[in-house]
Amino acid sequence: MAFPSFFSEVPPIVLRDPLAEFLGAADGGLIEYRYVDAVKLAGHSCPTVAGAYLLTSRVLAALYPDEMPERGNLLVDFRDVQDAGVTGVTASIVGLLTGAAGSGGFKGLAGYFSRYDLLRFDVRLAGEIRFTRQDSGESRTASLQLGGIPADPRMAPLLQRLLSGERDAVVAEVFAVLWQDRVRRILIDHFEDPEVVILK
Repeated sequence: MAFPSFFSEVPPIVLRDPLAEFLGAADGGLIEYRYVDAVKLAGHSCPTVAGAYLLTSRVLAALYPDEMPERGNLLVDFRDVQDAGVTGVTASIVGLLTGAAGSGGFKGLAGYFSRYDLLRFDVRLAGEIRFTRQDSGESRTASLQLGGIPADPRMAPLLQRLLSGERDAVVAEVFAVLWQDRVRRILIDHFEDPEVVILK
């Protein structure tokens, strides 16, 4: 199983999950997530998956500047409804990383460790997504701005050719390389770019 080499260069996200610790699933509850985990969940690598990973990483760093982020401690509100655009895909990645779940989430054990109803949609927000620590009430609202990281201009016509039924292996390979190059630029070249993830 081979993935693009830059996947391994993306900074990992390490969190402490009290439920994982309680149930003996991870030593000390420490869990490391990498970009490839988001790819496996989504089944593909694209700017949306990359953006969700990047945005969550930046928010966790802002909310937990001097301590380990706690998985399952965040309430996550989305401005849009779940089936609008890429909101559902974004929410799945955010849920993977934060432990927040919607109505089908884990209900907890005797009032502890609940992940149920921590992902909410169609909430009035100044940005796209708001993350709120349940222990302290501190929150950050984040918006993703990928317009400054444009796709290679050769990509759109290649995509049209492939979607129209063309089965040229060279065209498919060039398209895939160009597609992942934009993902690479988002996650490697702009990982700390304050103009890509806007925090409030």
